[in-house]
Amino acid sequence: MEILVEEFENFQDGIMPAGRGATELVTFFEYIDELVKEHAEDETNVLMNDTEILGLMRKRASILHVGLANYCWFAEPSRALCLILAGSTDADQPLIGMCDSARCPQATHHQRHRPVWAEHERKQKVFLGQLGVTRKLEGPRQQAELERTQRVLAEIDAAGADT
Repeated sequence: MEILVEEFENFQDGIMPAGRGATELVTFFEYIDELVKEHAEDETNVLMNDTEILGLMRKRASILHVGLANYCWFAEPSRALCLILAGSTDADQPLIGMCDSARCPQATHHQRHRPVWAEHERKQKVFLGQLGVTRKLEGPRQQAELERTQRVLAEIDAAGADT
C-alpha cells in the first residue's frame, strides 16, 4: 500500500510510470484522482468516500509484486508474460525471477528502478566491448539486449521528464 500511495503521489506530481503496464496504471490513478476531487467537493459523505478510495487502493496494492527492476501489477494471470513463457497461466502469483518487464503488459518501471537499468546498461557495454572474435554469435544478441535496456531507460526518463 505504501508503494502504491507513493506512486500515486508521483502521478499527481507529474512523474509517470513507464513500461507496457503504465497505461493501465495511469488510468487507475486518473480514476482515483477523479474520485478524490469529487469527494473533496462533497463534504457530506467524506467518511464513506475515503473508505471507498482506500478500498480501491488496497485492492490494487494487493496485486503488486515488487521486482528489482520493475513492479508487476498481477491483475490477470493469463496476461502475465512470465506465466505464458512457463506455460502455466493459471498460477496465483507471477514468476518474478522470470520477468521480462520490457515486454510484459502488466509490468511498470518507475524512477526508483532507473539505477538498476543504468547499471545493467553499463555492464552490457563492458561485456560487448570484451567480446572476442570467437564469440561472434553472442554479439548481436547482446547488442539487442543493450538496445532493449536503453529503450527502457529512455522510457523511464521520458515518463519523469514532465516534472
